[in-house]
Amino acid sequence: MADPKTNIALIVAAGRGQRAGEGLPKQFRNLPNQEVTILNQTVGKFLNHDKIQGVCVVIHEEDMELYQESLADLSQHPKLLTPAYGGSTRQASVFNGLDSLHPHSPDIVLIHDAARPYISPELIERGFEAIANSAKTISGAVPVIDVTDTIKHIKNGRIVGTIDRDTVARAQTPQFFKYSKIVNAHRSVSNTSNFTDDAAIAEATKLKLVTFIGDVKNVKLTYEEDFMLQNTPTNETRTGFGFDVHAFDHAQDAEHIRLCGVDITHNKKLSGHSDADVGLHALCDAIFGALALDDIGAHFPPTFASNKDRDSSEFVAFAVEQLSLKSAKLINVDITIICEAPKVGPHRAQMRERVAELLKIGLDRVSIKATTTERLGFTGRKEGIAAQAVVNISIPAI
Repeated sequence: MADPKTNIALIVAAGRGQRAGEGLPKQFRNLPNQEVTILNQTVGKFLNHDKIQGVCVVIHEEDMELYQESLADLSQHPKLLTPAYGGSTRQASVFNGLDSLHPHSPDIVLIHDAARPYISPELIERGFEAIANSAKTISGAVPVIDVTDTIKHIKNGRIVGTIDRDTVARAQTPQFFKYSKIVNAHRSVSNTSNFTDDAAIAEATKLKLVTFIGDVKNVKLTYEEDFMLQNTPTNETRTGFGFDVHAFDHAQDAEHIRLCGVDITHNKKLSGHSDADVGLHALCDAIFGALALDDIGAHFPPTFASNKDRDSSEFVAFAVEQLSLKSAKLINVDITIICEAPKVGPHRAQMRERVAELLKIGLDRVSIKATTTERLGFTGRKEGIAAQAVVNISIPAI
């Protein structure tokens, strides 16, 4: 079997963003109507892609504190690499970033502008497919979108010709390159050339590139008006549903069971590889469902010894991290516990508080209910407990 390839995303975030108006450099500003920075959303998209093994951000040497604040919730992510310091131009910044990746020996590097926070996983996937399916002589792949306006050739303020728009396209990022090819291309060009993208450097050094379909929503936030709400992609609401069951074991010598993160006095223990918190398991599956991220068993297999007796609050923390990586926010949570015993009512307030704490949302967004099956079925026979959960999330529209 061939060695797996290492793919690293290089996020260019060293600019000053002077065209974006006064204030912080644009990559450290919040997205319109959101409490997340542009850099945070951009980095999260790449950290969350399963074909990317590392993400390195190139920052201005004066921006380390801003960088740390912006990525505070992602700082412990195993894919996030030590940032590199940029140079006086974008070209110099990219070269510094590429040079810093040498110890990681990447096969493919994705070079992306931090100011494009609406990058979709589908676009990234198309880039990987384009470079993988190309001939060996191809060194990179660039996303492009069609030009729909008539393009004029201007000289000294006068129109001197019309350019065939079928022969031109608008280039976007991320641009995919074979690492050894693009780093050598950067080394061979003049530091004073000031190329505006890496495809231009590849062209100047006679590297062969292919294109793939870009995305009109993958806009670059450049000017002050780009930060106005009407110019940004809208969010959509998604719903996720989770259901889980755990049986009681046969012994009746337990002291408590755990439901929604709260220990409740009961003489029977719920069987499960982890702590068998049926409420939190259903909640996690609902979140994963809304994000289309498989189920809890795929993320925390019961065959793994590391998950033995594990606190389910850790599963919830992972689910919350996935929400953050996709720039999604929980709107509300509704959990129903189905059992004959123990009684949930006396513990409902504490359970709501614990779930709100784990999810980092307001108490008014958490509902926990309980019901019986009128002594019908396995829950009616007191053989176990079932739980179902429904969540609504707000997530940037794809």
